[in-house]
Amino acid sequence: MKSVDRTQLQHILADEEGRFVREHPKSRKLFERAKKTLIGGVPMNWMVEWPGPFPLFMQEARGATITDVEGHRYIDFCLGDTGAMFGHSPPATVAAAARAMRKGITTMLPTEDSIAVGRELARRFGVPYWQIAMTATDANRFALRMAREATGRRKILVFNGCYHGTVDEALVRFLDGKVVPREGAMPPPVDPDLTTRVIEFNDLPMLEAALAPRDIAAVLMEPALTNCGIVLPDPGYLEGVRELTRRTGTVWIIDETHTWCAGPGGYTAAHGLEPDMVTLGKPVAGGIPAAAFGASQEIFDKTIANMLAETTGVNGLGGTLTGNAFALAAMRATLEKVITKQAYDRMIPLATRWTVGVRKAIEDAGLPWHVVQLGARAEYRFRETAPRNGAEAIAAKDRLLERFTHLMALNRRILLTPFHNMALMCPATTRAQVDRHTAVFRETVDAAVA
Repeated sequence: MKSVDRTQLQHILADEEGRFVREHPKSRKLFERAKKTLIGGVPMNWMVEWPGPFPLFMQEARGATITDVEGHRYIDFCLGDTGAMFGHSPPATVAAAARAMRKGITTMLPTEDSIAVGRELARRFGVPYWQIAMTATDANRFALRMAREATGRRKILVFNGCYHGTVDEALVRFLDGKVVPREGAMPPPVDPDLTTRVIEFNDLPMLEAALAPRDIAAVLMEPALTNCGIVLPDPGYLEGVRELTRRTGTVWIIDETHTWCAGPGGYTAAHGLEPDMVTLGKPVAGGIPAAAFGASQEIFDKTIANMLAETTGVNGLGGTLTGNAFALAAMRATLEKVITKQAYDRMIPLATRWTVGVRKAIEDAGLPWHVVQLGARAEYRFRETAPRNGAEAIAAKDRLLERFTHLMALNRRILLTPFHNMALMCPATTRAQVDRHTAVFRETVDAAVA
């Protein structure tokens, strides 16, 4: 196996940063203006995670491309970190949203669209009762509240390396045998060691031991980790999770926000899973802020009295804008006309093509790296074998290599998810765009090899 010449890498990176600055003078000026009133110079702090000394400012996004304020056009494999997983501004979603905005954005009254959304989500994910939220963070927070109500328990269990939005109990790491706040997270109101157990993914004995005291209300998990990099479940692992949660009376919540890339009914339908609850966010309304959480008949029966009590307004499940008519119209159109089997029939083969191209470039360069695919999503990592849990995935991070590979791609008009080496395919992605990435990745790999 060959290795990376890090000294050479630093020199190339400096040249690439110079190129970035020269090619983006308008974004640089806008960033300087933004820093006067916006924290960090951006409306949301993650926007500074992109490579380069300042972020690109976007002018337009359509389908699988983004145009910045300089007029540069990029192939977009980030797709809003899943928010635009089915392409930027899908025509059916835009048309439905425009009609809804003219008719009334929010009224605190239901619309017929909500019935269609609930029916379609139940059909796809196999749990019968649904409520709407604004973000996946909200959906996860609300699902945990329902799980506590249903079980009478307070603690939750998540997996090392997870990310379920800004839910305090889940914004954690497992370090030296103790549950601690995730690095960089601002302090939670309660020590997470009191509220949360954290274990490693793909370890059934560890899960069995954690659930044995029967004080855990819910296991909240992605069926395949994605937020620390893609970590696929071992054969039989998720079936084991289902058996252990049933045996201990623990609610099993599957967060499909990212793993919806596996198929029209997410990883749940693609692999025949039977969760008690499902949470969704990001792409459900084509990028318009909306989310949803669904519950089984048993969870519904145990929580409906509280859900419909006179104190409904303070039960902690939603807010004034939740379930607004605008969001529901966008959700219905996206579910019925955008997130279709036909879309996946196009997206998944493109992800396979992307994966094959990356793997061949890695093998030809003789580097100890690997690439893994999850439906329409794929990612390469800087270790020889795929990680089996969060600890291994976190240990595989290499900030210098990540910055180098991302900036090489960005300067050649390709956008990857800034937090990972991850790519998503949307229905508008083309084979030529995939092949362009393969060529750029091969150039990047060749430049990095000692």
